[in-house]
Amino acid sequence: MRRGMRLPSPALAVAALALFVTLGGTVYAAQKAKLNGRAVKVKSLPGNRLTPGSVAANRLKPGVLSALGQHSGPITGAEINELSLGQVPNAAHAETADTAQSAVDAQTALNAVNAVTASKVNGYSAGCLPGTQLFAGACWQTSPSETAISAPAAASSCATQGGTLPDALQLATFAQKPGINLDNKDEWTSDITSYTAPDLYSVGTVSAAGVIASTASTNTRKFRCVIPLLT
Repeated sequence: MRRGMRLPSPALAVAALALFVTLGGTVYAAQKAKLNGRAVKVKSLPGNRLTPGSVAANRLKPGVLSALGQHSGPITGAEINELSLGQVPNAAHAETADTAQSAVDAQTALNAVNAVTASKVNGYSAGCLPGTQLFAGACWQTSPSETAISAPAAASSCATQGGTLPDALQLATFAQKPGINLDNKDEWTSDITSYTAPDLYSVGTVSAAGVIASTASTNTRKFRCVIPLLT
């Protein structure tokens, strides 16, 4: 006689159904709920289960990187990926260095073009000092000397001022400018009209009337100096 399968008792069937419902609800709740750090048991998650970059550096235990064989000191330049770095602040200015140099060159060229009107040329003032007047490309003293001296002494005095005695024809022309008056007893010029012996020669003079004459260099006359434009 064959033995038939025994059917579970009603109580067993109800208990099994209740177990399945309970387990299914737990799985559903686990899927819907969000886990936070407090719900995770310490040391229960291995490192390879973490998403790279998901843990901030300030959340790591001090010294943990050193324990893992990472750098404990400064990182050298050879270990840095340049592509991960932004532009160095001053490098932005370095990109315009060529333009800046071109601007300097352009300004230098402009200064060269305008050198004739510059206030200084090679560090020297370009102009006439007080008491002088621009004439024939140089600065002429507007008044004669206060004392009358010999021609050699007059030439020496002008030399100490960085100038020379004027040419006779130029002095005669300068005397025609408004406000310029020659001394009544003639003024020395740089022209030597005759030379007969050492310290014995005649020098050209110009009178207030514009007359050019010659006078022995040992005589005394007043004079005015012609100083170069650069002083």
